[in-house]
Amino acid sequence: MLSREFADRFAQEWIDAWNSHDLERVLAHYADDFEMSSPYIAQIAGEPSGMLKGKPAIAAYWAHALTLMPTLHFELHSTLVGAESLVIYYRGARGMAAEVFFFDSNGLVVKASAHYA
Repeated sequence: MLSREFADRFAQEWIDAWNSHDLERVLAHYADDFEMSSPYIAQIAGEPSGMLKGKPAIAAYWAHALTLMPTLHFELHSTLVGAESLVIYYRGARGMAAEVFFFDSNGLVVKASAHYA
């Protein structure tokens, strides 16, 4: 069960990591073999499924995305807590977005899915 304290801390650290543009800091939140889905994976990484797996593949995608958006900045709107997952609702480069995160027993993300307005 995720606590409100964990969710709020994770959300703020995640937002701060992205706003720092430090990819290693962002990746520190994720397990080595995590899965990521996003419609932008299809557009930017050219993966028609919109899904990638593992830090190397996702790091390459995110590094490329950061070069395309050098002024990327996120603003946290709210954090929603579930039993084994949380949602970060934030304003991103293209408007409102929500990401769903599932965690392992070490508090690392094993699966994430991005959604955009």
